[in-house]
Amino acid sequence: MDAALPTLMASSSSSSGFPPTGSLLESLIHISNEATTSAEKLPSSIQVKNVSTMIRRIKLLSSLYEEIQEEDSPLPPSSILCLTELFSVIKRAKLLIQDCKEGSALWNLMRTELVSNQFHVLVKELGRALDILPLSLLNLTVDTREQVELLHKQAKRVELFVDPREIQTKQELLQVVAPRNQKNSKDKGFIDFDKLGGILSRIGLRSSSDYEQEIAKLGAEAEKQAGTGGLIVVSSINNLITVVSLAKSTIFTKEENGKGNENLRLRSASFRLQDQSSSSQSIIFNIPDEFRCPISLDLMGDPVIVASGHTYDRNSIAQWINSGHHTCPKSGQRLIHMALIPNYALKSLIHQWCQENNIPIIEPTASSSSSLDRSNSKRKSCDNAIDHVSATKTAMDAVKMTAEFLVGKLATGSPDIQRQAAYELRLLAKTGMDNRRIIAEAGAIPFLVTLLGSPDQRIQENAVTALLNLSILENNKILIMAAGAIDNIIDVLRLGKTMETRENAAAAIFSLSMIDEFKVIIGSRPRAIPALVTLLKDGSTDGKRDAATALFNLALYNVNMVTVVAAGAVPLFIDLLMDDTAGITDNALSVLALLLGCSEGLEEIRKNGVLVPLLIDLLRFGSPKGKESSITLLLGLCKDGGEEVAKRLLINPRSIPCLQSLASDGSLKARRKADALLRLLNRCCSQPRNPV
Repeated sequence: MDAALPTLMASSSSSSGFPPTGSLLESLIHISNEATTSAEKLPSSIQVKNVSTMIRRIKLLSSLYEEIQEEDSPLPPSSILCLTELFSVIKRAKLLIQDCKEGSALWNLMRTELVSNQFHVLVKELGRALDILPLSLLNLTVDTREQVELLHKQAKRVELFVDPREIQTKQELLQVVAPRNQKNSKDKGFIDFDKLGGILSRIGLRSSSDYEQEIAKLGAEAEKQAGTGGLIVVSSINNLITVVSLAKSTIFTKEENGKGNENLRLRSASFRLQDQSSSSQSIIFNIPDEFRCPISLDLMGDPVIVASGHTYDRNSIAQWINSGHHTCPKSGQRLIHMALIPNYALKSLIHQWCQENNIPIIEPTASSSSSLDRSNSKRKSCDNAIDHVSATKTAMDAVKMTAEFLVGKLATGSPDIQRQAAYELRLLAKTGMDNRRIIAEAGAIPFLVTLLGSPDQRIQENAVTALLNLSILENNKILIMAAGAIDNIIDVLRLGKTMETRENAAAAIFSLSMIDEFKVIIGSRPRAIPALVTLLKDGSTDGKRDAATALFNLALYNVNMVTVVAAGAVPLFIDLLMDDTAGITDNALSVLALLLGCSEGLEEIRKNGVLVPLLIDLLRFGSPKGKESSITLLLGLCKDGGEEVAKRLLINPRSIPCLQSLASDGSLKARRKADALLRLLNRCCSQPRNPV
């Protein structure tokens, strides 16, 4: 935790709900200095422009804090709120800058689009914080005022910047470390370590110690990601560790032995390998430790990754699992699933090493397959129930592998790959509670939340729809809110690039608001309910229905009722009742009936003169649910000073017959309320008139 944060938190007990201005300003100055001075001391080869621009913005704001600190007069509440928001933004910016400066350069390169988007989001949040800063009420110098105004304007119109040089370097790196995808069969399976060394030099890896530090940073990143990123993310990092380790051994051993030496002596222990051409002869080879299976210590022919992220030879780990073990042999960690994912990067390196050293390439044996075949033949005698369980487990394992693969693409892929991965996750989450659980466990939710801010409309649409589908599972609602998704979803609802995207965001808000405490959180966001009301006006039939159901759910919390009324929902709902093409009559009636629960709602509904005859018609021709809501509205309007509404009901010749019919033939709830309304109207008729 930052040193400045305890000071801020300790001072947050003031009666206004904000920390004292002095402590807040000290904390801001302290964290700003930390963010700039520590970052300037460290070199950076990744995100150079985004880091330097963010540091410049933080420095520009420092003069604002210092001038405010010199003033003894109290600040307006909006200023304190702005400064509090700025503290939050700068704290996160500091952590992001540190990650770019001190973290793995290679991993940051692979995530360059994602990290660039994180900088973009922080700048936009900085602009939103400055929206509420009342510069005209602050005693600032002209220079500081102009600097803040300029920074505010720049932050409002800032565009996402992804360094094209980093994209180019990333693409070159992927081409070098994944040559199996190249069309030229001559180069297939080979890695050009000279070219790889040049690429790594561009991101700051120029000496043996640089490589060692990078390997350590990648290892730390793998540990950090193990709990959140899913197997594929951890496996991707482990693949990078393998590549960097082999590159270090190859490049620097090559330098020691002379650049013309083609047979590289890689450091490792000796290993006796049987030559397939002559079983009586054996040759001693120096095999890199990274190529050995941790179980058999043999050269791996078919390396695979298990759930813990470690790599083994397929035959060895298959025998380990088939013998009843459910833990990783190397770490002792319990395996959350038994999927074996091919480690293509390591396999490619092993094949290259074998060919360079004239070693016969080891092909996977059929022992595992044979044992599985024998197992399957025995299983035929089992009953259908066991077969069903087996099939279900196989299906779930397939879903796990698919989900983890797709999450890896969300984390490190290009925009095109992310778009496709988000779409596949959207479809996978569409059916089945198990699918939704597995996708969440694979770590998809944080990445989908990040993609909500994508400038690509298809990525944004797929991300919000995938979150909507995932939110159907109760526990996923909690995970989505914990990932800080609600503000992003509200932004999509307001500013989504397509109407379908906005409508799915409204449906996601409805789904999340099924949990009572989330009704409070969502309703407290000042833009949430007005955005739903706007969609109520502009959306398609499905969009209007999504907005209406979300508003109904939020209005179940009393405080939100007033916000719904203030946002202008009542006249819109009444207009929708009169629009036969809208198709959401029952939804509109339900919300209007709910809004009677606050005085503001009751008053707003009573103002509308066309509502009473409309409700009478709905009593005659509406659906059973519509009739219940209509009678609830009429009864509420007539109670507590609603004599004018009662008179209009008595004057209308269709009202009493409709109520009598409903009292005899309606649902239990409708009959009870119709009886109550008839009694109320009867009392109204029997009251003596005041003398003229």
